[in-house]
Formats: sequence, structure tokens, C-alpha cells
Amino acid sequence: MKKIIFRKLLLDFLTFFFLALLGISAIIWVFQAVNFLDIMIEDGRNYNVYFNYTLLNFPKIISRILPFALFFSFTYTLIKYEANNELIIFWNHGIDKISIINFFFWISIIIMLIQTILLSVVVPMSQELARSKLRSSNVDYFEGLIKPKKFNDTVKGLTIYAEDKNSNDELKNIYIKKNNSNSGFQITFAQKGVFEVKGNKKILVLYDGQTLTQNGNNITNFDFSKSDFGLSKMESHLVTVKKIQEQSTLNLINCLQFILEFKKFKIINCYKDDPRSIYKELFKRLINPLYLPVLILISLFLILTSKENLRYNKNKYAIIFIGFGIIILSESSLGYLSSNLIRNISISIIPLFLAIITYLVFIYKLKLSRKN
Repeated sequence: MKKIIFRKLLLDFLTFFFLALLGISAIIWVFQAVNFLDIMIEDGRNYNVYFNYTLLNFPKIISRILPFALFFSFTYTLIKYEANNELIIFWNHGIDKISIINFFFWISIIIMLIQTILLSVVVPMSQELARSKLRSSNVDYFEGLIKPKKFNDTVKGLTIYAEDKNSNDELKNIYIKKNNSNSGFQITFAQKGVFEVKGNKKILVLYDGQTLTQNGNNITNFDFSKSDFGLSKMESHLVTVKKIQEQSTLNLINCLQFILEFKKFKIINCYKDDPRSIYKELFKRLINPLYLPVLILISLFLILTSKENLRYNKNKYAIIFIGFGIIILSESSLGYLSSNLIRNISISIIPLFLAIITYLVFIYKLKLSRKN
């Protein structure tokens, strides 16, 4: 009977947990996807790149929502069980409250490990893959980048200006400067430009213009009545080098050891001049998940009093308030990290300290309730 009770309680909790986690994450993902759409259009990307990029950001959203969804779903499950008098049935069937706290404490440890893997492995990999999608993609909607009477340098090595642009994306009085790989450049002036597709390649057809090319000490100049300007394989300069959020956890740890002079060999993509960012990222991946068992332990204080107790509602709101306070603490503590190792270690033991204190207080309160 005890196994059936524990299985039912766990199933109800996990069902609501996953519904809350995926539901809230999906809503936030939709809002972010809309913002990404504007960025992608401005950067000239196609919709396939846009979809892959937004989809690969979903693990990051889940990792941010997980602590809130965990606390909210478990607290809601206990409140619902108390409202339906199901907890009384548990106690009448010989279920000990300490067995409940121990059972869900180990469940929270499993969820903590999943969150650690998510933050340490899955999210960095998905962020790096999302960035690589941008690196390997071309600027496909080039015409969307051009704004009348504005210089545009979104595309790497290319500056383009048009005095006017009509509803058909036809350009008037065009200026184009293209930097060559050998430190030279090419400047083109044209009275008119039209975007066309030839052989699955997008080109800008220029009319009535002049091209000036500088290559070393040589300068050439020629006039044209019609010229094709290729737009294939254009890359955006907005795609930057690998960010710290995209670094593997192992690489960040090695980088930190290199900064602290524990290792002498050079680490690729090591942010040596910004150790605080490395501490902050490692803390977020390895230390923040330690707050999850604390949230479960705080929720479990709900089983110490029944709804018939006059203090039940007061305790319920106090527990919810403290839980959200812990979530805020876990995020705000990142701002207190510095390049000082001792200070960062002190901040890192806060969740362990809170877990121990919360567990001891629960045992103390449980003994008091038994005496009464």
C-alpha cells in the first residue's frame, strides 16, 4: 500500500511539473521567437536558419524555468492533496512524514543532477550549435537589409547605400564598397539596381554605373550599362566568436586553472582577462542546481500542519514567499561573484548550508508536532 501511495504522489507531482515546465517554457519560447524573427530579418537570414536557431534555444529556456516550475508544481501538489484530505489518508495508512521528506529529497537530488547536466552539457552544446548555424548560413534576404538613405554594413566586408527604394525592392542611386582579401577594395556606383535570382543564386543587377577597383598600387576604372553583383555566400559580421555561454564546462574549468596558474599550457578561447565571467558561468552551471533540493525541503513544510489548523494559510503563504525568495537568491548571488576565489567559494556553499539548516529545522518542527 505504501508503494502505491508514494507512486501516486510522485506521478501527480511529475505530471504537473512537466506540464508547468513545458507550458511556461513554450510561452517564453514563442515570445523570444518573435524577437528573433525581427533580428533574423534585419540580418538577412532565411526562415530555416531562424527556425533552427530558435529551436536550439529551447533547452536554455527550460533550464531557466526549471527551478520555478519545480517549486510551483510540488507546492501545488501538496496543497491539492491537503485540500482533498488525501494527506490524512497517507497518515492513517502508516506513512511517516519523515519518509515523505526523505523520498522527495532524493527525487530532488535526481532532478538536481538532470539540471546540472542540462546546464553543463546540453545548453552549451545547443548554444554553440545555434551559433554555428548562423556561421555556416548565408545572408539570403539581402534586399531586406537595405534601407533608403542609410549605410548598411551587416554583411562582412561590404558596405551598401541606396538613396531610394520602392515597393518592388528596386534601388536608386546605389553606392557599394567591397573589401577584397588582399587589402584592396572595390567601389561601385549605379543609377539603378534590381534583385534577381539566376540559377538558384541571388544577384543584384546594376544599371548605368561605374566600378573603381584598387589592388595594391593598381587602380582600374570601367563604366557599365549592366552588371551583375553576386550576393551568394555573403556572411554577416554580426556572427561573432564563440561566447562564454557556448564554452564546454571542461574548457571553462581548464581555463580557470590556467588563470590561477594551476596549468601552464594555453587554453583555446580562454577569457583570461575576465575571470569573473568564468566564475559566474561555472557557478550557474554547477552551483545553482544545488538550490533545487532546498526548494523541495521548503515545500515539504506544508505537511507539518493540516488545513484545520488556524496557522495553515499563514504557513502556506510564508512557504511560498520563502520559496520564491530562494529562487531570487540563487539568481542574484551571481552578481556577487568576483575574481576572488575565497569569496566565490563562500557564496558557493550557501545552498549546501541552506539545505542542511532546512532539513534540521524540519526534523525539529516534526518532533515538536509529535509532542503536541
